[in-house]
Amino acid sequence: MHRRTFLATTGVIALTTWPALPAMAGSQGRLVRSLEELQAAIVRATPGSVITVANGTYEVAEPIAITGKRGSRDEPIVVRAESVGGVVLTGEQSFVFASSSDVTISGFAFRQRTTLDVPPDCRRIRLTRNDFQLADIEGLHWVMVRADDSTIDRNEFHGKSTLGIYLGIEGAGTDAMARGVRITRNYFRDHTFPGDNGGEPIRLGVSPRALSTAGAVVEFNLFERANGDPEAISVKSSGNTIRHNTIRDSLGGIVLRHGNATRVEGNYLLSGENGIRIYGNDHLIVNNYIEQISGAGVVLGSGNVRDHYPGEPADSRRGNDAPDRVRIALNTVLDCESAVVGESHRTLPPLGCAVTDNLLVADNGQLVNMPFQDGITWSGNIHWGQGTDGNAPAAGFTRVDPRLAPGPDGVRRLTAGSPAINAASRSYPEVAADLDGDHRTGRAADVGADEYSARRPTYRPLTSSDVGPHAR
Repeated sequence: MHRRTFLATTGVIALTTWPALPAMAGSQGRLVRSLEELQAAIVRATPGSVITVANGTYEVAEPIAITGKRGSRDEPIVVRAESVGGVVLTGEQSFVFASSSDVTISGFAFRQRTTLDVPPDCRRIRLTRNDFQLADIEGLHWVMVRADDSTIDRNEFHGKSTLGIYLGIEGAGTDAMARGVRITRNYFRDHTFPGDNGGEPIRLGVSPRALSTAGAVVEFNLFERANGDPEAISVKSSGNTIRHNTIRDSLGGIVLRHGNATRVEGNYLLSGENGIRIYGNDHLIVNNYIEQISGAGVVLGSGNVRDHYPGEPADSRRGNDAPDRVRIALNTVLDCESAVVGESHRTLPPLGCAVTDNLLVADNGQLVNMPFQDGITWSGNIHWGQGTDGNAPAAGFTRVDPRLAPGPDGVRRLTAGSPAINAASRSYPEVAADLDGDHRTGRAADVGADEYSARRPTYRPLTSSDVGPHAR
């Protein structure tokens, strides 16, 4: 079977507080028992209305219209299932939004045959605690969000075997992005599309929208058996934050495919095929833990265009933008086929990039294979294991045992007396915490994703109990 693969030469983080929903017990709001009653209740809804749909399976013959409905930030209009997953919506469509804001849809099992779309004339739409398993139709994208300040949290997406993405974020027109979208605590699993590409769990933009600043936050999501595309989180826009996600046992990795100035921080990529791959400018890749990836842990790409620019031809915009001013720092990369590599099949090299204070350990293969060296600064990295150093500049690393030990969660962290402690070659004022949520302390940061501490980690690899419709 042929797949598209990653070609290579081989301050304390402020976390979002999400608004709570009313209890699902039906103690508030009207209980409706038919789609006709539901539509009538939506028409009458005002800020603070809670509409509860009685458990059951409903064949939706006519779309459930949410048109011109405007809640408020403090009093959204809530449409919810009587119990989480207790209302199953089948048919061609379910909810259809237009000109609405501050509306929450919660607890439904979506089984429809067309995309659930949140259009750009809406704002602050929240999809929470839903189960998405839409019809397994070739090319069908399941959820598309184009509305500013929308929230997609605690949902489960699963069971697709054909071309099409689980969740896409776009915007108005052909080149804009929805701004301020938040994607958190979702469970993306079991996409088995065998084609070359086109089965991403999250696609954050498309190439014509690359230079649009989305400002999305993608955090605390779990991806398991995400095998629909080499890109589990595909970023094709600018100014995003990708943090504290776990990708396990998956083909897909984190890919900054188009766009600039995205921060990739504190993610776990475990026992998969692809790690983090980077194109574009001014990204920060920091505090990530990458272990047992059958390909490269980190790929600093090359380009067939130097930079994207407004008004460029479509063929140019689809090209790979050579990385400029990318910083890869304070990451831990363990037992991958290669730790940090580049690409040689495109002609434009990285420029002004830095690979600093990373912990690279392996007993096989090469730790570093970077065909373009002139545009990269190396310092403070620690190498260890039987894997060869490759073509890492000798001045850019020290070969020494970092003295790692696994914790109860399986993550290998520094132990007392590790030479990585306080050994960073640079200061990182913009990185106040480590992978675990511990403060970066001392005269210098510790090398790698972990700052040595005897405290229990605040963050750890996610499991299915941490995400999805029943997560806290």
